Amino acid sequence: MNRLPLLLRVQVLSALVEGNSIRGTCRMVGVDKKTVLRLLADVGDACDAYQDDNVRKVKSERLQLDEIWSFCHAKERNLPREMRGADGVVDMWTWTAIDADSKLIVTWHLGKRQRGDADLFVRDLASRVTSERVQITTDGLGSYSEPIQRYFKYRADHGSEVKDYGLLDDESPEKKYSPMIVKRVIRTPIWGVPDPDHISTAYVERQNLTMRMSMRRFTRLTNGFSKKAENLQRSLALYFMHYNFCRKHSTIKTTPAIKAGLTDRIWTLHDLANLPDLMRGGLAA
Repeated sequence: MNRLPLLLRVQVLSALVEGNSIRGTCRMVGVDKKTVLRLLADVGDACDAYQDDNVRKVKSERLQLDEIWSFCHAKERNLPREMRGADGVVDMWTWTAIDADSKLIVTWHLGKRQRGDADLFVRDLASRVTSERVQITTDGLGSYSEPIQRYFKYRADHGSEVKDYGLLDDESPEKKYSPMIVKRVIRTPIWGVPDPDHISTAYVERQNLTMRMSMRRFTRLTNGFSKKAENLQRSLALYFMHYNFCRKHSTIKTTPAIKAGLTDRIWTLHDLANLPDLMRGGLAA
């Protein structure tokens, strides 16, 4: 199979992790769309497998969980009747769990916003966190409570933070796309004895913004949305690998993976470009 030289692979990955669309990346680097998608598939699958194997035995005192919306092909409300229920043509939700201290994304799950997805997500999270005690904060989604109790048992103290939003008093045309303002914040202990001072979803909500800025598929009001669910999955795997292992976090001054003790060095895009070979046993770690 024909393969891009390493330098071009690095350039393509650099464009993708900085929020460029597939076609925009093609124009910037001078490669074909199929070539970009083939590289995304190769590296994205390797990133997914590497993180599944290596982001484990995480020591965490505080976790924040949230879900962020996106869609494939079209928004569900806009689908013609004959396409409703088709595979991969749906609103999609990415569930994320961030460690409040290291800023590590411990795990993530792409699916629907339903109880079954909450169960899969929390079960996987519990298998990766080995702390004897951890405080977990979620939003007000009721699907979290039961799986947190089931899989963390008495290791977890669970609290929720719910924000009530309202419209701005000034509804002039230039404020049309301004976000709503927070009118009230309600913090509630759900399970165990969570520390009220640390019942917060601030870090995971800030992570949502980073995701929207770093992946064109998540940018609102554009035509850069995903057309296939498998490519959305691969884009997420690439993004989280780059975020955890390559990108210095401005607060902790290093990468989340180093802070969490998962690696002893800052990875580069060259490492990501070579990761498929590493996972296939073609390169030394």
